[in-house]
Amino acid sequence: MMPLDPRVTPARPDLAAHHLRGKVEAARFTAGKARVVTAGQAPVRREPSPDALLDTEALMGEVVTVYDTTEDGWAWGQLASDDYVGWLPAAALGEGTWQPTHKVWVPRTFMFPGASIKLPPTCSVPFGARVAVTGAVERFAILKDGGYIPGKHLVPLKTVERDFVEVAERFLGTPYLWGGRTTLGVDCSGLVQAALNAHGVACPRDTDMQERAIGKAIFPNADLSDLERGDLVFWKGHVAIVRDPQTLIHANAFHMAVAYEPLHEAIARIRESDGRPTSIRRL
Repeated sequence: MMPLDPRVTPARPDLAAHHLRGKVEAARFTAGKARVVTAGQAPVRREPSPDALLDTEALMGEVVTVYDTTEDGWAWGQLASDDYVGWLPAAALGEGTWQPTHKVWVPRTFMFPGASIKLPPTCSVPFGARVAVTGAVERFAILKDGGYIPGKHLVPLKTVERDFVEVAERFLGTPYLWGGRTTLGVDCSGLVQAALNAHGVACPRDTDMQERAIGKAIFPNADLSDLERGDLVFWKGHVAIVRDPQTLIHANAFHMAVAYEPLHEAIARIRESDGRPTSIRRL
């Protein structure tokens, strides 16, 4: 059988998704059960342990197909948004699914137990999280699960940001976090994914996936002086967004944050560790 990418293939030697029968070898197959992320954000880890590598994060409102759970509270499943597979805290997931109506469009907001900013928040909710609004009272949107979020922090689910570079700029100063997807911490591909998703462009999670799937390659045919706002510059294991022909914005471990960096300085610096850009892609 042909090897499948384990990052997006819910298959282990002992267990695999039912739809993979005949494509992978496993001792048992299951259809899984749909769950929804009810926490503001939830870690998706390589192994069922709080010390395991953080591969990505799931945001409130995302659907997860759960194929396995452990006695100590871990759920193994696949995100519907980008197909990523990993282990999530089962306590961060709710039964069944619901139809979201709105999404968070500010860097981060709070959910309250009632319609008052003086109440202690029940959780913080990141940019891009999805919620189901059932009504409104005063300045608050009332959510299906009983929470309250300031109405000004939400937009209808179908709202599309016109400039995804501007979306990325909202993350300026965010600490670098491997596997992160929010303004508490984000990595290079997480920043690109968040910005493009807000722009209405479906985006895979990791840099190699993004390099294969997004836009069209213009490098090496195009000169670096021809770059346009929104072009994506890829290296092996890294991606940056062109802010203007002279400037990049990217989440990077050199600055340990989302930062602007002069294009030619970044290319010279990264060349020392990871070589020249592997491609430049334009939407």
